[in-house]
Parts: sequence; structure tokens; C-alpha cells
Amino acid sequence: MLDGKTGIVLGVANKRSIAWAIAQALAGAGMRLAFTYQGERLKENVEELAATLPGSPLYPCDVGADADVKTVFESVERDFGRLDTVVHSVAYARKEDLEGDFLSTEREGFRVAHDVSAYSLVAVTRAAAPLMERGGGGSVIAMTYYGAEKVAAGYNVMGVAKASLEASTRYLAYDLGPRKIRVNCISAGPMNTLAARGISGFTEMLKHYESHAPLKRNVLPDELGAAGAFLASDGAAAITGQVIYVDCGYQIMGM
Repeated sequence: MLDGKTGIVLGVANKRSIAWAIAQALAGAGMRLAFTYQGERLKENVEELAATLPGSPLYPCDVGADADVKTVFESVERDFGRLDTVVHSVAYARKEDLEGDFLSTEREGFRVAHDVSAYSLVAVTRAAAPLMERGGGGSVIAMTYYGAEKVAAGYNVMGVAKASLEASTRYLAYDLGPRKIRVNCISAGPMNTLAARGISGFTEMLKHYESHAPLKRNVLPDELGAAGAFLASDGAAAITGQVIYVDCGYQIMGM
């Protein structure tokens, strides 16, 4: 389905990462992938995973640094020549801003959350766009969560940053549509990832979803991977600027 295609995945932390689930699905469909990592602490994990997909280059990248983003896509150009898919699974908020109430969010915490979690999609997409045009277009896939739309207790400033990410997706989709580049978000149900464990009350959130979602269960990593592979494929050629909910139906519920 994706034979001969190339992609880059930003945001793999370990084998439980949503980004890794999507990467496995893309590679399984024939796509050749590159990966990024931030800092030496995560390098070993990502290196070990990338090694299971032969021919996958690995680049350091702090998405908060324009020079890093520029260097990464120069490396992609050198190694791949062009690019078909970007998976943006990057988000960060300070620990203290995911505790207590949103009202207490400090200016710096608000700035950091939006810079890393939302603006980075703009920076990454801008750098990737010329490489995507070489292949006649492409697909950018970002990761969001229902806390962008409704209040999720404890999600705090990250919910506001994800709302900015979703709005950015729509504006990017509008700008890049004439260049045949599609930009979409996957809104995943809660999963036991490294990032999720930083959210207060996460275990209770998992139980709540399981009991209230129409499918009466939580989403599986393979299902998120399949959604990512679909958005990267020609099957999604007419889908852009959308938030695709992969959450066992939880988003449709009122009470």
C-alpha cells in the first residue's frame, strides 16, 4: 500500500509510544522511515527500535530549535531525496502545569507548552513541504486528544495547547492544499504511554473510558497504527484539515 514511500516519525520515546505504533504500521505497509530523538536520554530507546526497521536513519532534533528542524530535513533530503509522510507526535508541558488547576498556569509554562506542542507542527511542516512537493504531495499526521475540545481534569495547559494544534492543522491544510499536502490529526483515546503517565488521575481516566465508550474498551496501539497508515495512504487522498477520533467512540458521548 505504501511501497516506495518515505516518511519521518518525530516523537518515539519507547515501544509503548503511539508514534511507534504508527511507525510499525507504516513500515509494515512498505514505507521507509527516518526517526528523530531528543537528547541522549531517549536516544538509546529510539535507536534500538529503529534498528528493527532496516535502513531507518536516526537524527537528533529539539523541535523547539529552528536550527535542529532545518538540519533534520536537510538530512532527510540527503538520505531520501524526497518525503511523503510526516508523523508529528511531540508534546510537552512542565510537570507543575499538569498538576493543580489551569488557573495557576504561569506565563512561561503556557509558552513552553504551546511552543513544543503546537508551534513545532508549523515549523516541521514548513521544513518538510518542499520535500513533499517533489513527490507530488504528502501527508502530515499530528497527534491530539479530546482534552482539546472538552475539559479533561488534570490535562490543563496541554488541553489548550492541543486546541492550538488542531487549529494549526486546519490553517496548514488550507495553505498546503494547492501543493497537494494534506494535514490531519488523530485524536487517540487514552493509552499508557510515557507522556500519559505524567497526567494526574490517568488510571481513573482509562477506567472511565472503558466504561463509557460505546465499544466498552480502550483503543489498542495497532488500531492507532492502522489509522496512521490510512491517513498516509491514497485512500485518504480527499481528507485534510480533520481531527480523526480513534477512541472507541468516546467522543460522541454526552453523559
